[in-house]
Amino acid sequence: MKVTLLGTGSPLPSATCAGPSSLVQAGGLNLLVDTGRGVIMRLIGAMVPPPLVSAVLLTHLHSDHITDLNDVITTRWISSPAATPLPIYGPVGTKKMVDGLVSMLSQDEGYRLEHHDDLRAAGGMKVEVHELNAGESFTIGDVKISVHETDHRPVAPTIGFRFEHDGKVAALAGDTIPCQGLYDMCQSADIYVQTVLREDLVRAFAPLVPTGDRFLDILDYHSTVQQAGQTAAKCNVKTLLLTHFVPAIQPGQEDEWRAMAAEHFSGEIVIGPDLTFVEK
Repeated sequence: MKVTLLGTGSPLPSATCAGPSSLVQAGGLNLLVDTGRGVIMRLIGAMVPPPLVSAVLLTHLHSDHITDLNDVITTRWISSPAATPLPIYGPVGTKKMVDGLVSMLSQDEGYRLEHHDDLRAAGGMKVEVHELNAGESFTIGDVKISVHETDHRPVAPTIGFRFEHDGKVAALAGDTIPCQGLYDMCQSADIYVQTVLREDLVRAFAPLVPTGDRFLDILDYHSTVQQAGQTAAKCNVKTLLLTHFVPAIQPGQEDEWRAMAAEHFSGEIVIGPDLTFVEK
């Protein structure tokens, strides 16, 4: 099982970090978790052309996690030799969002159908939306996936995914603060992926930006680096993989962030730029 951080960024635009997205590879599948800005470029960097994306799984519907879903849908369709439907899994509300995207793309779809006989013969762009609730489980190929409630309120519902294949487990949390659903999902995981922020830096930067009060609001519903370390220790995780850095991690700061998690977790802690991966 291999987990790659396609994008380690956040809603704040970055010249170096794509938006939140991860790739889980197991059992010959390429499972895309969230679709932040620049995800298609990072998929190419991970040597996974869009036609090889097996399914998309969404943790929640915040814009930074779904910004480029339209690009995934379109690029996968027009670069595939056959019109294989794209399965999209997400929390309740996903169908409404995807229906809106498909409607937005309808003119582009029409242009391409008019131009390409093979696309027209295959019947056009196809997606299959599966709305999920915490407590459910399903399989894609040989990979078992369970759905767990997370806490990103007032954003709700939000979910995380536990992937199991060939005796290995990866837990991908999305945006959340520590909660029981997160603990259940991460229990004894080989790889635990958590979005994190630095509270000290957020508080330091807030007075310097015009939207400082709004910036402080993000402290309410994201795990700090320390909390990620605490969760990893509590759940007996083997490797903690940090992502979605707020504010963006600067070159040379990796050891500083790592040390904050290491105060609470003695296992492996992985911090790196886009395309950093862990393989078990």
